[in-house]
Amino acid sequence: MTTEPPYLRIAGEIRRRIARGELAPGDPVPSTRRITQEWGVAMATATKALGALNQEGLVRPVPGIGTVVAESGRERATPQARQPQLSRERVIRTAIALADAEGLAALSMRRLATEFGTSTMALYRHVPSKGELVRLMSEAVFGSGPPDPRPTGWRPLLEQEARWLWKQYAQHPWLARAMSGLTRPTASPNAMRYTERVLAALTGLGLTPEQMLHIHLTVLGYAQGIAMAVELESQARQDSGMTADEWMTAVEPRMDAIQTTTSYPVLSTLFDEGSFELDLHTLFEFGLGRVLDGVEVLVAGAGPRRASNP
Repeated sequence: MTTEPPYLRIAGEIRRRIARGELAPGDPVPSTRRITQEWGVAMATATKALGALNQEGLVRPVPGIGTVVAESGRERATPQARQPQLSRERVIRTAIALADAEGLAALSMRRLATEFGTSTMALYRHVPSKGELVRLMSEAVFGSGPPDPRPTGWRPLLEQEARWLWKQYAQHPWLARAMSGLTRPTASPNAMRYTERVLAALTGLGLTPEQMLHIHLTVLGYAQGIAMAVELESQARQDSGMTADEWMTAVEPRMDAIQTTTSYPVLSTLFDEGSFELDLHTLFEFGLGRVLDGVEVLVAGAGPRRASNP
């Protein structure tokens, strides 16, 4: 008697849920992390299960949401669609779409090969490793820049650059983590162009080279920090199957019970005075303004030094 491989067993169970109508078109299916938790299997097995369903046309990746049931629930990929002509550019674009939908944890050379209906070795002819693939993905995202016309003045320029960076992070939740930390920057020519534009905006203000670099890294680190919340929210939505609003509704009774105690008088007063809804974009704009307010004080102090050193 042949034992069915775990990934086929998992794919079969999800397929049955779709057939029974438990998962309707557009509904998210269990993420790879959720599969590992629910079935107790490795990430590679979870990836193969979703890959098998994707090849059948039953599911499709959706950026920012995860893998969802395909519109018909029975769509089948044609042989031509399953085996497209591979190229480095196509591999990178597909990897970006997959990471946008399911996160970097779901991205592997095996999963990517499944998306193309080809072998893993075929991908290695175009990209030598996952690490290099992620670097190329980041490079592709940073390939553009803020649109023209460019504003005048250091603050409008930094605002434009920071908002452009935030937009990339919001569209690609995996990007902030992929770019590594401030102490080990990714060797990316396109990312360095962003750095060059920021430093150019700070040139001629009387700032020291160290101050210019610190301003750049402070703004970059701030944007990356808020962007991590975008990635965490995207992953939480896949793992829980709930939007942020649905999750807040679910935990509201517990939060209310905590706030009715006398331990948090200031917090309770704030929430009693009006509703507060956390919006990451609003939070980003608020924090960016305060960061640049601080930079403005520094620039103002550098004015006399600039005047004394023409």
